[in-house]
Amino acid sequence: MRNLMTLKLITKTTKHNFMKKTVILGLLVSCSFTGFAQSNYKESSNSFAMYMQSGDLKNLESAKKFNDAGYQNKRDSTSAKVNVLRAMIYSAMAYADSSRTIKNPKDPIDITYHALGKLRANDLQNYPAEMKYVKQNLAAAHISSANKALGKKDYKTAYDNYIKVKELSIGNTDVIYNLALLAVQSKQYKEAIGYYTTVIKDDDATATMYLELADVYRLSGDKHAQLRTLETARSKFKDNKVVLMNLIQELAHNNNYEAIVPIIDEAIKFEPENVELNYLAGYANETVGRIDIAKRYYQKTLQLSPNNYEANLALGLIFLGDFLKNDTNVEAQYYAQNLLLKANEIRPYDVNALKSLSMYYEKAGDLAQLDRVKLLLNQLSNN
Repeated sequence: MRNLMTLKLITKTTKHNFMKKTVILGLLVSCSFTGFAQSNYKESSNSFAMYMQSGDLKNLESAKKFNDAGYQNKRDSTSAKVNVLRAMIYSAMAYADSSRTIKNPKDPIDITYHALGKLRANDLQNYPAEMKYVKQNLAAAHISSANKALGKKDYKTAYDNYIKVKELSIGNTDVIYNLALLAVQSKQYKEAIGYYTTVIKDDDATATMYLELADVYRLSGDKHAQLRTLETARSKFKDNKVVLMNLIQELAHNNNYEAIVPIIDEAIKFEPENVELNYLAGYANETVGRIDIAKRYYQKTLQLSPNNYEANLALGLIFLGDFLKNDTNVEAQYYAQNLLLKANEIRPYDVNALKSLSMYYEKAGDLAQLDRVKLLLNQLSNN
């Protein structure tokens, strides 16, 4: 799985000049109708407008103080324009003052949501630019909180913060993908599958995303969906080595050797000296009856790893089968004997090699060696 500490910071909250001008203009226009010289609302609006232009937290703190002062009045605390301004101030504080140098009785995020809770649907429609600004700041603040939680490996808190981002209608692919990653860490596999399913519908979905989804299916115990996802990834990313290797591995786990045969050669091109891949190619081809090709792969395996027990035994058994069918086949007799003895040398007490040697010696008429092998088999069976 992807390292969660590399989750993408999806702020999208850099105040664009257009957004700044729109919000500031709205504030200044609303100030002209307050009817109060130097009212708390006007002072708060002016301070916030200065903050939007300068980015200086001192202006933001000043805007907060005047807004707090006016908020003591019941009429102002229920006013739509006051709560909109309050949400803007505290959402900006939640993001820009991430170290919380400006002191508040509650977290600025909570205060922002409280102010938003006092707005009606019509109010939200009347302040579209301001609401967009608030949502963007809240999303960035939640992502910042999520990243701090990740530093402490607190995946549940990080996940909960990303849920908040999604609820703010900031549901872009990066947000959904991070939710998928965090859901896996929290072992919420059903939710993770839902998020990943959404993510891979995107045209920019990567092979890694498909592999991660396949792994989630594995963790949830759905082997069929795991294989199906890998097959889909294979069709989309035909040149991707990791996808191909994972697909072959899963097919091998399912004993689906018929499906391995058409694609194993391509895998070996990626890693021609991979002992396990060459052996698997031999075994898969042998299983579907392509014996000559299987021999070739077993021989390649032994070239790479002469003491490979499985390849010695497998190739020895193929030649043993030829010898049992035709005891005049000197080549088959020679290779069967040498390969099976090699397998026995590598694992002296392995029953499979001993049984194979027993069959060989019986066919070859070597009674002395046959008795020796049978004695050893009897001893092993009695232990």
